[in-house]
Amino acid sequence: MKRLASAACILLMPFLCHANGKILATPGVSQVEGSAGGGLVPWAQLAGYATEDEWALSGYCSRASVDDFQLDSCGVQGNLFDRVELSYAEQRFDVDPLNITLKQSISGVKVRLYGDVVYSTWPQISLGAQHKRLDTADIAFAVGAKDDSGTDVYLAASKLHLGMVAGYNFLWNATLRYTEANEMGLLGFGGGQGNGSIQSELSAAVLLNQHLAVGVEYRQKPNNLGLGEDDWRDVFIAWFPNKHISVTAAYVQLGAIAAVPDQQGWYLSVVGYY
Repeated sequence: MKRLASAACILLMPFLCHANGKILATPGVSQVEGSAGGGLVPWAQLAGYATEDEWALSGYCSRASVDDFQLDSCGVQGNLFDRVELSYAEQRFDVDPLNITLKQSISGVKVRLYGDVVYSTWPQISLGAQHKRLDTADIAFAVGAKDDSGTDVYLAASKLHLGMVAGYNFLWNATLRYTEANEMGLLGFGGGQGNGSIQSELSAAVLLNQHLAVGVEYRQKPNNLGLGEDDWRDVFIAWFPNKHISVTAAYVQLGAIAAVPDQQGWYLSVVGYY
């Protein structure tokens, strides 16, 4: 009967069929480039609560505001049978010192290769790609970027350990990313100091209860333009009142951006699931 209902969802209209098969909070939230994960780092989990015979849709909007810059990102995600995630995001980056705005679009795909973040002995492993196109490339070319588009490829591993830390559930994720992007692509791709490299990204979180998680993230960044691009860090708290919505707030340290030093501030994101 369950498979028959799933088939009806596919034939009639997938977005009318609510997917809720996973444990609350296990999909993570939405990353600023559109993939499921933390705010800064894509995780191995796929977006939404779909299991192997369900579809899921989700959408998000987030804002990161630091001393001299503001990043707004909104996007949508689809989870196909807990095997493939498709995503699309648009970013708007306001540069206050120059009174200009940069815009970028990102199309993503992620495929679960192995495991389940909760139930398998070994971590869940996923392979993903994010194709980025900078819509406002003049500034990027002026500072030495070689291209206005590029594709990041990443391999992510995630695992949730039940009751591991003083009885609380503990989640970790490790991601390796090949990228040519400068400041996530907002300053173009490649430059005089490099045209592509592998960067590491890490996340860890403790689930205080089934609705609340606190954690940290770290994202290594390349310095292709020679402007002193710094690694990113955050400390976050995520709230999952139910399987329809999540809210994440964070303190972010982004270091130097476009040679403007010591950028730190706050981040807020809201995700809706269906």
